[in-house]
Amino acid sequence: MSDPSVGVVLPAPLEIVLVEPQIPPNTGNVARLCAALGLPLHLVGRLGFRITDRDLKRAGLDYWQWVDLRLHPDVEAFFRDRPSSGLHYFSVRGERLHTEEGYQRGDLLVFGSETEGLPGWVFRDHPDRLRRIPIAHPRVRSLNLSGAVSVATYEALRQLDALPR
Repeated sequence: MSDPSVGVVLPAPLEIVLVEPQIPPNTGNVARLCAALGLPLHLVGRLGFRITDRDLKRAGLDYWQWVDLRLHPDVEAFFRDRPSSGLHYFSVRGERLHTEEGYQRGDLLVFGSETEGLPGWVFRDHPDRLRRIPIAHPRVRSLNLSGAVSVATYEALRQLDALPR
């Protein structure tokens, strides 16, 4: 994120991580959100599409030039050296609401794939880092990935007093 008044690049308040996303328009919508908010987007592991996919590009519109896109082919390697305290994993199986968390600058908001969710080791090794966005209707299993990323991102930015003005 930059401050045009002084020409200085500021560190982003948050980073967004999608683990093995499968649906191009969802990832394109998340990329568009990241461009709008000046947040890095990490795509981690095997993608269910090519980065040149037409539907991915269409969902991101002509904002791709402003997306700080970072590709990481290996899921385990991406998470291996990161402190768990800065990671917030989002899942319908999380016990804590996303609004109850105290986010810190530099945290990573992590979302699993649309079809598989987060890797199993997250639930085993980091149950305290799982966050949930509430859903009222008992028959609705989950939110759309890009919608969930938007809800969580804006709440975290609100808590950090880092919403764009």
